[in-house]
Order: sequence, then C-alpha cells, then structure tokens
Amino acid sequence: MPKLIPDLVERFSDGDASAFAELVRRFYQKIYYLAYRILGNHLDADEVVQETFVRVYRKREELRSVTNFTSFLIRIATNYAIDLLRKQRGRGQVSDDPSLLPGEVQVELARRVKTPSDLFENKVLMAEIRRALNTLPSRQRITAILHDVEGYSKSEVAGILECPEATVRSNLHIARTKLKKILKRRLAKRE
Repeated sequence: MPKLIPDLVERFSDGDASAFAELVRRFYQKIYYLAYRILGNHLDADEVVQETFVRVYRKREELRSVTNFTSFLIRIATNYAIDLLRKQRGRGQVSDDPSLLPGEVQVELARRVKTPSDLFENKVLMAEIRRALNTLPSRQRITAILHDVEGYSKSEVAGILECPEATVRSNLHIARTKLKKILKRRLAKRE
C-alpha cells in the first residue's frame, strides 16, 4: 500500500532517507512540468527541480509545522523559478523545440495528439500560447500557469504565491485579457 504524503514527510523529518527519495519520486515530474511551463526550457526546469529538493532537504526539520506539503513544495519551486526569470529578464531563452524536452515529456505530449494534422495544429497553437505567456509580467504569467494550466484553485495559488486571493483574481483576469488580445492578433495573422 502506498504511503500517504504526511507519513512520508514525518518519516523524512525524522531522518528517513528512503522517505525523502519517495517524495522526490512522487513530485519530481510535477515540479519539472511546472518549472518548464514557467521557464520554457529543459535546463532551467531541471535546475528548479534540483534546487527545490535541495531546499526541502535543508528545511526537513521545519516540515513538522507545514500543513500542506504539496503547496509548500510548489511555493519553493515557483519562487525559485521567479528568481530565475528575474535573472534572465531580457535574455529571451524560451525554446520552442520539443526535441529538447526529456523523453517522458515528449511521450506524454505525443499521447495527447491524435493525428498528424492535429500534431501540427497543436504544435503551432502551443508555440503561440507559450510566446504569448512569455510576454506577460512574471506574476501574471505564473498565476495563469498555476491556475489555468496546473489546475490549482485561486486560494491554492494565493498560498503558493503568498499573496491575497484578490491579487490572484486580479492577476488572472489581467493575464487572460492580455493573452486573449495577443492570441487573437497572432492567430488572425496566420489565417
């Protein structure tokens, strides 16, 4: 029977290395996908994953007071991704080449595509969405990714970003409005 996350967290805070390994195994892919969506490239996403788990490891004794480990983990990853975005501002490092993604990500993306025509349409649309997202200020982009792509509720996003829920609603509304305008303009040019 799989162990529950709170049990693994408790065992890890008590020094059980196998519990930490299990937490990494369970959350690695989730953190990677989130980081990739925020940063747009494999190397930075890998760096976020590694740094996230290093930081969790260093804070293992503080984990006893954490009420929601998943939100705690996502907050660490998101904050580190924001730090990387600030460092990269103006460097334009987004990669649109899916062949640079790790194999398991390519396989997952391939499963979602039904026909070669769908593949082309999906690739073009995803590239446009990624470009449009990258034009947004980091807080709006991350809010949209956490809520609309990752599926977190507004209150969960507020917890992750450590801001009021009203700020999340505002950022989400502004991000969606900007994305709609950008995508409408870009997709109209293609027709």
